[in-house]
Amino acid sequence: MSGTSLDGVDGVLLECGTSPAAFKVHAAASADLPDALRQALLSLNQSGPDELHRAAVAASQLAELYAEVVAQLLQRSGLAAAQIRAIGAHGQTVRHRPPRDGEPWPYTLQINQPAQLAERTGINVVADFRSRDIAAGGQGAPLVPAFHQRLFGHAGQSVLVLNLGGMANITALPANGAVYGLDSGPGNVLLDLWCQRHTGAWFDRDGAWAASGREQPELLAHLLVEPYFLQRGIKSTGRDLFHAGWLDERLRGFAGLPPADVQATLACLTARSVALAVQGIAWGGAGPQQVWVCGGGSRNAHLMRLLAAELPQAQVQASDEAGWPAQWVEAAAFAWLALQTLEGKPGNLPSVTGARGSRVLGAIYPA
Repeated sequence: MSGTSLDGVDGVLLECGTSPAAFKVHAAASADLPDALRQALLSLNQSGPDELHRAAVAASQLAELYAEVVAQLLQRSGLAAAQIRAIGAHGQTVRHRPPRDGEPWPYTLQINQPAQLAERTGINVVADFRSRDIAAGGQGAPLVPAFHQRLFGHAGQSVLVLNLGGMANITALPANGAVYGLDSGPGNVLLDLWCQRHTGAWFDRDGAWAASGREQPELLAHLLVEPYFLQRGIKSTGRDLFHAGWLDERLRGFAGLPPADVQATLACLTARSVALAVQGIAWGGAGPQQVWVCGGGSRNAHLMRLLAAELPQAQVQASDEAGWPAQWVEAAAFAWLALQTLEGKPGNLPSVTGARGSRVLGAIYPA
């Protein structure tokens, strides 16, 4: 998995037992995205010259990085390529234009070279998970709630699973057994962008810089006017909306604010937009009792404190406390989705994506 934070590639070697309790991670590995590849992928989020060539080259470079992570997983586990049923390779999202009122031809685009990955590894590859859900009228995202339900669902308890990557997505598991999910808005993407611009660091470690600033209520209110936050029901988003231009436009008139105060307010924006999304869920009660947080944002201590303040009725914890380290969860989800594809089983949840029905996702590239 390489997500919208554009920080690296995470991989797990997952054995799927007959129940989630029997799931076993044999190995985990990660690799940083080289700066040149990160910039190439970031540039593809917006229109530019020679896009087709640049996208093809970046996809090939990304597939090589995936192959390196696969090699690490095999070495650490002691397993051979012939013992692996498939690689679930998500690819890198560079455009996400799901169905919207009045806009024709919805699509989502994850660049990848699954054929190259199959050649390099000698392992079946399952890729292109999102396009079938889009074809069926869905948002193509989020796809992880079906896995979250299996992993974190708890009979009689209302649970929220929050993935804090570049974007933030939630899986709501009310005690009545229903499943809901959506993208609440920016997770780390604006925090990382502002931190890179003003400190040169790729991210705000532990949220220390944000914690040094002061939340600006007027700026927060101005940011929350964004129509996406006001939209209820099924929805998904990405860097197509929440990018540097979006932030710069909304900071007009706030030029005198200290950069640390802006960072503090952006952290509040992430936490508040999650809380707003949670409030829009039909919980059948007071809301979630337990919140499991995964993704890189779970390592941001300041952001975790803000989330706990926004969701005071719940216990907010990193998924590590449930036995699933935060960096493993999304990669494990796409390993499981690859298995669903191989077995001809649906991978999407229409209650989450809005698709016309359950669909088998992905395309298989044989070894």
